[in-house]
Amino acid sequence: MRPISNHLGDYLEESVYIDWREPAITQKAKELAQNCQGERDVVKRCFEFVRDHIRHSSDYKENPVTCKASEVLSYGTGYCYAKSHLLAALLRANAIPTGLCYQRLTINDDSPPYCLHGLNAVYLKDHGWYRMDARGNKQGVDSQFTPPMEQLAFLLKTPGEHDFETIYVEPVQEVVTILTTSQTYLDVLENLPDVVSL
Repeated sequence: MRPISNHLGDYLEESVYIDWREPAITQKAKELAQNCQGERDVVKRCFEFVRDHIRHSSDYKENPVTCKASEVLSYGTGYCYAKSHLLAALLRANAIPTGLCYQRLTINDDSPPYCLHGLNAVYLKDHGWYRMDARGNKQGVDSQFTPPMEQLAFLLKTPGEHDFETIYVEPVQEVVTILTTSQTYLDVLENLPDVVSL
């Protein structure tokens, strides 16, 4: 994996979409970290909260379309990208450097068209960068926090699919555009962002 910045502090910054200083985010982050026995426990608890308690918009056919971390937490729903924004916010609020990662996957599992998929990378002091995917488990999807081994939601299966190595501080523009201009979850589903390279 290749961080876009060599300064871990950049992966703790607040921004428009990773708005971790919002009171609801800081409160939830503090609540999730309570009684944890160290950094890995905090990461695991935040990861499992986003994975299991924030509903994936397409899986549950839910509106509204969310993008900001605070919106995702407030409405309890989001696409994979939005869920990754919330997980980054919760971890940054707990002073744990966290970035955003992307995969290019087929939409129908075995053939084009393709779309971007959003997930996270967290910097663990005793390991370094580690990817995890809080999109939400379902039949055929079993994502776990099991460092040092990755257990992501999706494995690459077909030509054209790709793991982008870059760890971003901020969401890529293609993702922000679709999430902020779509009115319903169907709008997003019918116009999922796709890029060949990032």
